[in-house]
Amino acid sequence: MLKNEKKKGEILIKEAPENFKLQDTTIWSFLERGNWATHSGKYRGNWSPYIPRNIILRYSKKKDWILDQFLGSGTTLIEAKLLGRNAIGVDINSEAIKLSNKNLNFTCQERSKIFTKQGNANNLSFIKDESINLICTHPPYADIIRYSKKIPGDISHLKYEEFLKALEQVAREAYRVLKNQGICAFMIGDIRRAGYVLPLGMNSMQKFVDARFKLKEIVIKEQHNCRSADYWEGKERSFLMLAHEYIFILKKTDDYKS
Repeated sequence: MLKNEKKKGEILIKEAPENFKLQDTTIWSFLERGNWATHSGKYRGNWSPYIPRNIILRYSKKKDWILDQFLGSGTTLIEAKLLGRNAIGVDINSEAIKLSNKNLNFTCQERSKIFTKQGNANNLSFIKDESINLICTHPPYADIIRYSKKIPGDISHLKYEEFLKALEQVAREAYRVLKNQGICAFMIGDIRRAGYVLPLGMNSMQKFVDARFKLKEIVIKEQHNCRSADYWEGKERSFLMLAHEYIFILKKTDDYKS
């Protein structure tokens, strides 16, 4: 099949953002969310495609295997497909799988292998040990947004402490499937309860360090156009608005082998 030839049912899309620049500091800020290809902000909580694009370009090469075990609407896999990487997307919610498959139904210049599967991030038994080059994912922030009607095993229904406990097995599975010298990158933010901040970001990162990952970078990602900001605009409040998230870049290395 020729590079620009469509398969039945596929659509042609805009393949890249205009004036894209690879980020080179530990502070990332994207005023525009990004709407190239089939990207959309309609799926609540999905991340800007600028984030996986930066991670994929910096930490992988063409034909590498990328994993997103919290697939959502498919943002990471869309970028993997556009950039010529092979990818596996996993989500516990069958509706997310259907939406991702729809969003991945387009023709582009690159050729890659893209798979989606309904499954649980804490049990990736269908993925072989040390078979993934890069993990690029965006887990839920405990129960801030619930992504299903309480599907068994859905960690977006867990309270803060329960969520962190569940994340321990997620981190262990990530370490198992990742190749030595591979990168695990994920974005997560802090949350507020009763006026006080719960440091979900740093505590989540520690679970991955405890699973023997080595912390390579901490990126601060500035938030824009948040629903909570719109809600509180013009109202009196006794706290500062949380306007940042963390992108943790971790590496699997021989350093921790016993």
